[in-house]
Amino acid sequence: MKTSGKALLLSAATLLLAGFCVAQSFDRGGFGGGFGGRRGGRRGAGDDPNGPIVHTEGGDEVNEESVRTARETASHSTGYPNWTNATGFERDVFTFARVIWKFKANSGGRGFFGSFMGWVNDYPDSDLNLSFRLQDLTSLRSDPDGRVLKLTSPDLASFPFIYLVKPGRLGLRPDEIEPLRRFLQNGGVLMADDFWGDREWTSFESEMKRVLPERNWTELPISHPIFHTVFDLRASKNDLQVPSIHNYERNGRSDRGTEDTKEMHVRVWLDSRERISVIATHNTDNGDGWEREGEAEDYFKKFSERRAYPLAINIIFYLMTH
Repeated sequence: MKTSGKALLLSAATLLLAGFCVAQSFDRGGFGGGFGGRRGGRRGAGDDPNGPIVHTEGGDEVNEESVRTARETASHSTGYPNWTNATGFERDVFTFARVIWKFKANSGGRGFFGSFMGWVNDYPDSDLNLSFRLQDLTSLRSDPDGRVLKLTSPDLASFPFIYLVKPGRLGLRPDEIEPLRRFLQNGGVLMADDFWGDREWTSFESEMKRVLPERNWTELPISHPIFHTVFDLRASKNDLQVPSIHNYERNGRSDRGTEDTKEMHVRVWLDSRERISVIATHNTDNGDGWEREGEAEDYFKKFSERRAYPLAINIIFYLMTH
């Protein structure tokens, strides 16, 4: 695994010290010089669903066959941070690894399950912003480049944590199922985020059953240690729900106004030793909370600072130490 034992066996006491200073650390207004406007650009709806070229929300072209790191792709928000690690310890770090995936057959186009962005949703800003906050707020050192990879990549086993965004339209290819199964059985963890409603959940659930059909989902109660590891998140899970910034700007509320999206869920697969191998944050958009931190001060203060970052830091710390 990419992250070494030394980086994983962090001191909980050291990390807990980050909790009291989170507000002071989040007052910089983003990484690009304040709360600026977003760039416009093409979205992913017109991309060939089977081709290697996709476009970010800012309109930048990404080649799925050649892209390796998040930093290779231009920011479409307010810019992303720069940092380095000590010479000789560049690999002794946590690496945020994003999964490249394809749409389920006949699921492309605007209007299917809501959003039509695929794996590039919130990319690359969310990956690098979260990685920087891990470096900034905890003793965990993080890779300043991040990683982007397919499930079929020979490098998959080098990363203990992989991130899957918008999995409500995920369509696993036959050659992806065995590598993902092997990854999970060997101790890797998958986080799925930013999908909404019963239809998207059912679609994601059916795809995951193709990987390990014997596994079942468990809903984590707010009393679970994952909610209290670094930041003590005592509120209900619904109080941790993060809307997309677009819905927030349109509606000014933290749900999408339909019955099947009002309740935030944190569901997991447990392995035979009761360790988490998959964690799914459903009816919430943590990625927007990481990505959009420099765009609107009220969104940042309400959702990025208080919900998306603390929950993600708790999840990553817990997973990397259990």
